[in-house]
Amino acid sequence: MMLLPSKKDLKTALEVFAVFQWALSALIIALTVIFVNLYLVLFMPYWPVTVLILTWLAFDWKTPQRGGRRFGCVRRWCLWKQYCDYFPLKLLKTHDISPNHNYILACHPHGALAHSFFGHFATEISGFSKIFPGITPYMLTLGAFFWVPFLREYIMSSGACSVSRASMDFLLTHKGKGNMLIVVVGGLAECKYSLPGSTTLFLKNRTGFVRVALHHGVPLIPAYAFGETDLYDQHIFTPGGLVNRFQNWVQSMTHIYPCAFYGRGFTENSWGLLPYARPVTTVVGKPLPLPKIENPSQETVAKYHTLYVDALRKLYDQHKTKYGISETQELLIT
Repeated sequence: MMLLPSKKDLKTALEVFAVFQWALSALIIALTVIFVNLYLVLFMPYWPVTVLILTWLAFDWKTPQRGGRRFGCVRRWCLWKQYCDYFPLKLLKTHDISPNHNYILACHPHGALAHSFFGHFATEISGFSKIFPGITPYMLTLGAFFWVPFLREYIMSSGACSVSRASMDFLLTHKGKGNMLIVVVGGLAECKYSLPGSTTLFLKNRTGFVRVALHHGVPLIPAYAFGETDLYDQHIFTPGGLVNRFQNWVQSMTHIYPCAFYGRGFTENSWGLLPYARPVTTVVGKPLPLPKIENPSQETVAKYHTLYVDALRKLYDQHKTKYGISETQELLIT
């Protein structure tokens, strides 16, 4: 007699698929677009299709810097519920956020792939609109994601925009009030610190988000994702060795640290590139008001950067023991 999978098994399979497709969808779409268009140009008489696509890309080039093109139906896909349940992800608010202002929400740590920030701010499944009524989130990400046709549409549909200065200026001046810009401050350079139990942040020289906040006079909000760095292991190469020197060279050239991370496979005890199913709770702190200074000096930026770091440390210290971090473990800023 054939045994049918239980409801629990089916749900687990859907959760694994949701995370798997998210992790690979960008790569699959990008490769498909590139190779299909190369094939059309080199081997088929349909090169005008590629010309039309590139013409549209040129015409629409600045859209990711002008608020993007979000679709609520994509943000509410039922697939994202399986994605959030896989870990699971939880969003915790510590203070009410007024929709009468704009904000920059600075998120830490980046982790390997920033899973929790996508789940909370690029989808509606974790209840963002109910937790922060009247606030519209804009997940800011690398501009390179918007260079590939179709991939850019998929990413923008979630409400994502470019993390460029022009994009941030536009969102803070042309979209009214109640906008929240989501910036994962450490970026890909912080991946090198993404190890289970790590509380090291790449933040000491990351001052651009403070400068933008001062220029527009908008509050900064610290957010910390407890558990984000526990989602993957990472192979650490011998310091000074050939691979390590290559990693450091790439980081010096691109500000991206190419790390060798790994997690689980399709089954629970196997090896692969899926994240471990471990809970992640993102705690959103209290807004830190900043004055409006159109051209802040370096000293002024440094002053408010220090105030921001102090607010982030306070948020971390207040909640760390609730999520398995010892009282003595400090937040390290590099």
